[in-house]
Amino acid sequence: MYAFLWRHLPGPVYVKFLVALAVAAVIVVLLFGWIFPWVEPLMPFSGNTVSQ
Repeated sequence: MYAFLWRHLPGPVYVKFLVALAVAAVIVVLLFGWIFPWVEPLMPFSGNTVSQ
């Protein structure tokens, strides 16, 4: 799968690396900014505390 993505990125190796890094950064921002906060209340272990 990674080879498929790498072959389809435009440009020479350094441009492919920069594009791949930018895409990974956008994915991380989307996950932490919108996806994880949206999913968090739906998780069964949300809001649990340890009692003694």
